[in-house]
Amino acid sequence: MSGHSKWSTIKRKKGAADAKKGKLFTRLVKEIIVSARDSGGDMDSNPRLRLAVENAKRANMPNSNIERAIKRGTGEIDGANYESLVYEGYGQNGVAILVETLTDNKLRTVSELRHVFSKYGGNMAENGAVSWMFEQKGLIEIPRKDLDEDEIMLAALEAGAEDVISSDDMYEIYTSYSDLHTVIQQLIDADYEIEKAELTRIPQNTVDANAVAESLLRLIEQLEDIDDVQKVYSNLEISDDVLEELTKD
Repeated sequence: MSGHSKWSTIKRKKGAADAKKGKLFTRLVKEIIVSARDSGGDMDSNPRLRLAVENAKRANMPNSNIERAIKRGTGEIDGANYESLVYEGYGQNGVAILVETLTDNKLRTVSELRHVFSKYGGNMAENGAVSWMFEQKGLIEIPRKDLDEDEIMLAALEAGAEDVISSDDMYEIYTSYSDLHTVIQQLIDADYEIEKAELTRIPQNTVDANAVAESLLRLIEQLEDIDDVQKVYSNLEISDDVLEELTKD
């Protein structure tokens, strides 16, 4: 998982900031709808839905919105029919970019993605072109605060985590794709405060992007601005000093 901590740090520092852009609730609602549609509205038997609801609650989404999204997913009330689609492409320097979407109009989504890739120096690729470079994992983020590093590492590994990475303000706990929910529950039972938990994609290797960092981050930012886009992943590598310069106020 050579690229895991770096990409998470880049995402956090550059402030993809869904909440600031007013898109967080929209993306969370879509995820709840699709989770309920695909595997039912019972959170006890649907781990994906349980995670989506937990993330919505962490974002302070009203319970009424959550309940309505679940009912839309199960068909109890009418709503758009969303489809989960993944698109692949390249940015400058051959950097790989993977885009997860939830859309009710595939043609619109493809058109908007192609426009952004082209306008900001990238290009779309065929299915399978870059997806093999990423590994699906679970990610749990716990604020550092005054937590002892050895203690949190031991607790996470005993809960079934694969790795724990310490950054300036956060512990990033990585799990296998299938063990995420088990690890979450054991950490909650141990009274740890979870700030974020999600299924993610980790680049298995990275590409030096210092020379084109600004334009690459701009491309990724514009992709994230598309309404149908849920998440964007990349294997870009940017040094701390360049990243700091690009993300400072």
